[in-house]
Amino acid sequence: MTRWLAIEGVGFWASGLPGFDALRGFLRDGSRPEAPPLRPAPALLPPNERRRAPDTVLLALEAAQAACAMAGRDPAAVPSVFASCHGDLAITDHLCATLASVPEQVSPIRFHNSVHNAAAGYWTIGTGCHAAATALSAHAGSFAQGLVEAAAQVLVEGTEVLLVGYDAAAPGPLAEVSPSEGLLALALLLAPCDAAAGGHRRLRMALEAGGAPPPEGPLAQRLGRNAMAPALPLAAALARDAGGGLLLHAAPGSRLRLELA
Repeated sequence: MTRWLAIEGVGFWASGLPGFDALRGFLRDGSRPEAPPLRPAPALLPPNERRRAPDTVLLALEAAQAACAMAGRDPAAVPSVFASCHGDLAITDHLCATLASVPEQVSPIRFHNSVHNAAAGYWTIGTGCHAAATALSAHAGSFAQGLVEAAAQVLVEGTEVLLVGYDAAAPGPLAEVSPSEGLLALALLLAPCDAAAGGHRRLRMALEAGGAPPPEGPLAQRLGRNAMAPALPLAAALARDAGGGLLLHAAPGSRLRLELA
């Protein structure tokens, strides 16, 4: 197991559950907001940018802002790790269809939003952050591998690190090979325990051989078809203020063992 880390802030956004408070309510008594928004609207972006930005960017930024706000940390000073299984498959599908039919009409704006670090780029520009930003993908193990990367940075550099795991729906032919439904993001503001104020949840972890059980329960029934669903057990434990152990899928034949206190 690694040394303990402090979880200073949590951000969450999902289709039908727009925020960490909505997640808490759903897990407490099954309640859901009436007429929830279809997509996030992060205050970090001006209205024109919000209209043009893809769902993955809005989703990641909304969760990231919430985690930083809960932690009371300045986003401009926090290194970050953005983890997504697929990036923005809606844009990828659109670009592929355009290239196959009218290649001269490829949109430069859609093209620059298609790169895997688009959300990290919007975040660092919008917050004016000059700290390191990492974007990674490890298919179904993306959240677990992002958590390992963020934890390593916290422990080696001795600084707080923002982790954002997010994925959106897969359209068209891509849905057959990379299935994903709806929107889901979980963000954590991690810090060294000795640098954090008291009262925070603590987390430690270890990579090990073996498989992890698929997410289960009412939250998994609602959001389990999103590519970021392997993060749901941790999201549920944090929302319930539960302690104990968790297993997250990290790679074929590998899992991440978590202990919450």
